[in-house]
Order: sequence, then C-alpha cells, then structure tokens
Amino acid sequence: MWITVVSLAAWCWLLLCQGFFWRTDVRLPPRREPREWPSVCVVVPARDEAAVLPASLPSLLAQEYPGRAEVFLVDDGSTDGTGELARQLSRRHGGLPLTVGSPGEPPAGWTGKLWAMRYGIGLARPRDPEFLLLTDADIAHAPDSLRELVAAARTGGFDVVSQMARLRVESPWERLVVPAFVYFFAQLYPFRRIGRRGSHTAAAAGGCVLLRTSMAERARIPDAIRHAVIDDVALARAVKGAGGHVWLGLADRVDSVRPYPRLHDLWRMVSRSAYAQLRHDPLLLLGTVAGLALVYLVPPAALVAGAAAGGTATAALGATAWAVMAGTYLPMLRYYRQPLWLAPLLPFTAFLYLLMTVDSAVQHYRGRGAAWKGRTYARPDTVTDEG
Repeated sequence: MWITVVSLAAWCWLLLCQGFFWRTDVRLPPRREPREWPSVCVVVPARDEAAVLPASLPSLLAQEYPGRAEVFLVDDGSTDGTGELARQLSRRHGGLPLTVGSPGEPPAGWTGKLWAMRYGIGLARPRDPEFLLLTDADIAHAPDSLRELVAAARTGGFDVVSQMARLRVESPWERLVVPAFVYFFAQLYPFRRIGRRGSHTAAAAGGCVLLRTSMAERARIPDAIRHAVIDDVALARAVKGAGGHVWLGLADRVDSVRPYPRLHDLWRMVSRSAYAQLRHDPLLLLGTVAGLALVYLVPPAALVAGAAAGGTATAALGATAWAVMAGTYLPMLRYYRQPLWLAPLLPFTAFLYLLMTVDSAVQHYRGRGAAWKGRTYARPDTVTDEG
C-alpha cells in the first residue's frame, strides 16, 4: 500500500509540477510577418531515403516563402539512388532551387548525420543566410511552414524554433506506441520550460529545426556536438549554453512520412539510442527501470492485487493513480486523433519502453552500440537524447 501511495504522490507531482507536460497547446508562438524576409537555406541530410523522398521533398520545394530560399540535400553515402531521385523530383516539381551534394564517409569522431549536416551548412555558407532550416528527409512540410517558422523566430527573438513533427499513426503498433513516445518526451523535456528565458531545460526535435546562422557559429554547431548519436537535444543544449533562446512545440502541419508498421521497427527506433540517453550509466539504467515501474506499473498492479486480496485501500489508491495517468495521456491521444480507450493501456506501453531501454543496454554491452542505416556508433555519448 505504501508503494502505491508513493506512486500516486508521484503522479500528483507530475500532474501539477512538471511544466504541465501533458498539455498539447504549445504550438508556434505569436508571430507577425517581417517587413523584409530574411534568406534561408534548408539542409536535408539523407541516407538511403528513396522510399520517403517522393512524399517529403516536393513539400520543401513547394514552400511559399516570400524571401530567398534554397534547398541543399546531402546524400550521405546512399546505396538506393537517393541523390539522383532528389534531382528527378526537382526537375519534375520545380519550386525552390535544389543542390545535391555528397560529403563522403564521416571521419572518426563524427556521426554520419552531423557530418552530412556540416557539409550541407558549408554548401549554404556562400549564400550568407540568416537562418538554416535543418530538417530530416522523411518530413513533409505544409506550403507555409518555412514562412511561419521564420515569422515566429523573428517576432520572438528565438535562435532556435523547432517543431515536433506529427509522427505517422496508421498501423496498430504505431497507434499504441507513437503517441506515448511524444508523451514521454514531453515529460522529460516540458515544452513550456524550454521556451522560458533563464530555464535550463533544453530540447529540440531534429526533424524540424530553424536555427539562426549567427548562433550556429557562436555555438559551434555542428562541430561541438559531432559525437552525438542523436543530435536534437544536444543542439538545443549547445545553443542555450551559448546564451541562445530556444523554442519547441508540437506541429500542426509538419508530418513524418516514415512508416513503423511493426513492433520490431518501433523497437529498433527506440532501442538504438535509449541507453545513450542514459549516458551508458548502469546506475541511471537501474534508476530508470525502477522509476518506470513505480510510476507506470505499480498503479494497475496495486488495483489488481488489492482487489484480489481484499485490500480496498490499496485498490483505491492504485485506481486513482491509474486514472490520473490515463487522464494526462488523453490530450496526446486527441492530438494524434486516436481513440481515447487507448489511455488505460499506457502502463502496457510503458512496459514496452522499459524493455526497449533494457535491450538498448544489452546491445551496448554486447559491443553493438547504437546502429542506424548501416552504421554503428559504439562510443559512449554524453549529449544525446532518446531519438
């Protein structure tokens, strides 16, 4: 019963004191159009992305941006014709100018995406852009996406404006796992705290990051974070560390088109970097497992055990904690337009994430490290996020 009391207390604290992480109303901040639109260069690292480019790249080329804008797609050693497909899509759809380049294999000490990003920023440098839009090859943007991002950055004086793209939720496993992914991310990095000046909470969503070029130079991005297996939180921390102002929120019309139809696909997406988020620290791993169990698994277990053993108080406390948990999950399910009956299943989803995290640690100690697109990064990283 006392363990259940602690679990319920934890949920009361999360509900009221963790930046209202469960709310989904943090969208692009108030903005007005500037008198003169600054120049922007869009950098798209892409490795073996031929399957998703037809659904994403045309949306970038079709941006309705009043100022000067150009797209630089960096073909990071693809073997599926990503670079040539990008050129074909540009010829077919027109729109913003497209440059396709390839940096070669990354040197020691660099992750592939950040090496590609560095190459793309180098291609953009002669254009002297005021902003860089760093976006992934699987992200589709509404026609006014770039315009709205720049207006928000200029109006609010932000050095980073990042939107967490709405991930695909079509398969049964995506419906179960994906909204929880964003929910857990917001729990770790409450969006309201990120945008508050003076707050030490820093995060971004790598699929859509508008970065002021002068701040990129001051914060030495991407060189300062070249070891990061997952770069977005590392980028935000570097910017805040250099005195910059960061904003992160949920997107309305920025969407990921990458499918994760099977549990195996989602498992691989999470486990490839979960242990890196814990800095490859066994004590942090144990604390995370214990914390997940206390917060997410104890309430339903207490309800079932209390009801079976006649422990009315334990069952009531467990039911209350479970109800608070499910209630905080409802806004995220509404954001993803998912049925609300999924909310009570959050303990099961959390248990899956617990297993994914443990599996990530197992893979690390087997010497496999974080793997993505045919590359393995075995080196421990001190500035990464969950990816």
